[in-house]
Amino acid sequence: MTVLAHRATASDEVTRDALAVLQPGFEGTTAPAWLLRRIGEGLTSVGLFGRNIASPEQLAALTAQLRAERDDVLVAIDEEGGDVTRLEVRGGSSFPGNLALGAVDDTRLTRDVAHELGRRLAECGVNLNWAPSADVNSNPDNPVIGVRSFGADTHLAARHTAAYVEGLQAAGVAACTKHFPGHGDTNVDSHHALPRIDVDLDTLAARELVPFKAAIEAGTKAVMSAHILVPALDPTRPATLSPQILTGLLRKELGYEGLIVTDGMEMHAIAGTYGIERGSVLAIAAGADAICVGGGLADEDTVLRLRDALVAAVREGTLPQDRLADAAARVRALAAWTLGARPDARPEGSRASGIGLTAARRALVVTGSAGPLTGPYVATLTPVANIAVGDETPWGPAAELAELLPGTASGLYPQGATAGEILAAAGERTVVAVVRDAHRHPWMTEVLDDLVEARPDTVVVEMGLPRAEPRGALHIATHGAARVCGRAAAEVVAGAVTGV
Repeated sequence: MTVLAHRATASDEVTRDALAVLQPGFEGTTAPAWLLRRIGEGLTSVGLFGRNIASPEQLAALTAQLRAERDDVLVAIDEEGGDVTRLEVRGGSSFPGNLALGAVDDTRLTRDVAHELGRRLAECGVNLNWAPSADVNSNPDNPVIGVRSFGADTHLAARHTAAYVEGLQAAGVAACTKHFPGHGDTNVDSHHALPRIDVDLDTLAARELVPFKAAIEAGTKAVMSAHILVPALDPTRPATLSPQILTGLLRKELGYEGLIVTDGMEMHAIAGTYGIERGSVLAIAAGADAICVGGGLADEDTVLRLRDALVAAVREGTLPQDRLADAAARVRALAAWTLGARPDARPEGSRASGIGLTAARRALVVTGSAGPLTGPYVATLTPVANIAVGDETPWGPAAELAELLPGTASGLYPQGATAGEILAAAGERTVVAVVRDAHRHPWMTEVLDDLVEARPDTVVVEMGLPRAEPRGALHIATHGAARVCGRAAAEVVAGAVTGV
């Protein structure tokens, strides 16, 4: 082989490795030609979002289209269940989220829910799920985690994280435990800015890291890094870009050997401070193996920019070629695992049939009593949704209650609405006030206080983190806003109306 030919071969290998570490998204419900072409050139992963999914049948056809180019392609999705759903983005999830499962605190139930969710993903050809969230929600004002966490108790979060990982992977879908080293004690959304966690090493070890250790012991195939600054571990770089955190802590101290995936690189915590090209190079150099991008940037140009930035960094010596090769090898190893995965049999009987609704019913906490009530008027106080949850997925019990009680009326009330407006619309009907994290929104608290004072028979349904004192004649805490949580709440309200 000539020197020129050797250089060309080496260059081709670097380019293939650079493509292999990317997890891009795309627009549309069929794969664009550019994506199929890049898969043929070495792209090993694709990320799916709500915009890519219309139905299970369409999704299965899409993943088959991708696998026609590469049979071991990793098809990833952000399907936590609960508030964060992509599989059921237009109707709401058939499964409650983590907080509801933590409220029940039955690890067998958590494992079975994760297994059934994984089974449905696998049926559609999805083999990597960016879930579960192992974050301990120690800060109740956290704007981005909240009900996505199993709870504020470290050991509860740890045992349910392990159960979720086991259930999901028993269905043949790789789990990606997030957001390392723990996003629960933040008061800033990393989609918008760079959060900072100012706790000491002992607190981190006793609180944040415990669920991740449990996930590693349970065999999680992937771990997702967080775009957070933890000065006790690295005073200058966020976790996604920190060798101390990804290589030193996660690899060496915790002994994790699987795939490390970054959170979305287009999030402002990285894109707004480092830029996605430099950020991607720094992430791979720090120990990450896969670059998640595509939630907001979903085009061929983004893929080529990141590929070329990685190749240039290798040529310039700022990114060791063996580090890029090692990252690509880990991606390919997980892809190979998905081909050989042998899913467990589906649980029989009630454990599989309607398990999501069963879990949602068990998660309810109902305080007070009321009834029989008059026909309800459902007033949903709507906060601005965070980007992870999105605002395209419907939530609340209004539609489910209308199915149970035809003639149910409802309205949506954003910030600025008043109790007077709601009472005028309700007339003689019983007001069912639906909120989400009322403790984080003073305007909601004010409206609820005014409603309960004017109409003591008001029913309150809290579908977020239930931190405020129960109020109203009947208070229902669902521990999440999944469709099944709305259904479970609607059943209670309907029972109060009919007296059944």
